[in-house]
Amino acid sequence: MAKRKIIKINEKKCNGCGLCIPQCPEGAIQIIDGKARLISDLFCDGLGACLGHCPKNAITIEEREAGSYDERKVMKNIVACGPNVIKAHLEHLKSHNQTDYLKEALAYLQENHVTMPLELRTSSGHVHKGCPGAAMMQFAADTKVDAAAGGPSALRQWPVQLHLVSSSAPYFKNADVLFAADCVAYALGDFHSKYLKGKSLAIACPKLDSNKELYLEKITALIDEAKINALTVMIMEVPCCSGLLMLVKDALAHAKRKIPLTCITVGIKGNSIKEERLTD
Repeated sequence: MAKRKIIKINEKKCNGCGLCIPQCPEGAIQIIDGKARLISDLFCDGLGACLGHCPKNAITIEEREAGSYDERKVMKNIVACGPNVIKAHLEHLKSHNQTDYLKEALAYLQENHVTMPLELRTSSGHVHKGCPGAAMMQFAADTKVDAAAGGPSALRQWPVQLHLVSSSAPYFKNADVLFAADCVAYALGDFHSKYLKGKSLAIACPKLDSNKELYLEKITALIDEAKINALTVMIMEVPCCSGLLMLVKDALAHAKRKIPLTCITVGIKGNSIKEERLTD
């Protein structure tokens, strides 16, 4: 468990009126034995939509050790409550700029063939949230060999650029992750078959990308929240590329969990120069 913001209900102040419940479409609160109760950490996003509707000021936000909020479990409950609750939940996430959770919620609706609010769909029925090319998708890697293409793709998700991926995406949960410098796939002819197969992917350029603080946060979240199994970093032999490995090491130092880390260095002529296990 990690520390995060979550609601706290003062049982002595609560009069059991239930006014907080309609304001929590996630279903985190129920009236039990005449009092409002937080039924599961997994359902509380900590955004506090219920706070202003309590006439007794019995609900506050605290920061404590709590199980990670699970958008997919929340969506399963919300879909069962019908379109009005679905819409309320999506608007709640949107108003609080929770773009990662919103993408995950919309992906859940698409995967389960649930009609989503019109304002969150394009005319073709697909999700439109910012750039269409950044929409979260999970799919099976190609198994058919296309002779013209030179072989099957091992890619299982979209997007792949680290600024665009969400650390809460389902394809990162308990996964083996490959974190590759942008140039690696161009240098290695067997990148898909030998290195990417069976892994989720994120790519970045340590020299040209901006806002590396966000990268540090995302990699740390992948380790602690997505609970990835192992991380393989692939970098080019050029000196600037070592910044990617340094970033991952920094994230591991910040993370509460420890995971196996492997680094593969690739030559500019397309050969694998060195592979070393850095942590177990």
